[in-house]
Amino acid sequence: MNNVLLLQPEYCVDCHACQLACSLKHEGTYRPSKSRIEVLTSPLKFSVPLTCLQCEDPACAAVCVVNALSKNQETGLVDYNKDKCIGCRMCVSACPFGNISYDREAKAVIKCDVCEGSPECATFCPTDAIQWVRADLETLARKKMMSDKFEQVFSKKEA
Repeated sequence: MNNVLLLQPEYCVDCHACQLACSLKHEGTYRPSKSRIEVLTSPLKFSVPLTCLQCEDPACAAVCVVNALSKNQETGLVDYNKDKCIGCRMCVSACPFGNISYDREAKAVIKCDVCEGSPECATFCPTDAIQWVRADLETLARKKMMSDKFEQVFSKKEA
């Protein structure tokens, strides 16, 4: 059974430890703009950690004409192959949650890879707002519920 990142915004305290851990792991320095996770804070003073949701049917992979992004059926993750990427940024436009970006300096997509099975964001989150947990039925139901909440929030923004 695979693991999944479970995001629980109700526990987020806006400390940005997840961004620090992520950018240190991937970039060797604290550069929030190059973190694979972002913490959004609303005017109502609640924070939401956001990262690639490893969608079941990923829009980013569907629009990638060179298959640099693909759904790994074994792990359930959306894998990124930098060597195939042509830098068209269609994936960035396609992600309905805005959880993928493009680094012009590195000429590469910035997307969560769950740190190859040991996500730093979950390891360093002091409140368990981000957890790396087994993908059992209960966890998947909680993840689906949170995903539905994200969808409701984002669809209200567009209205």
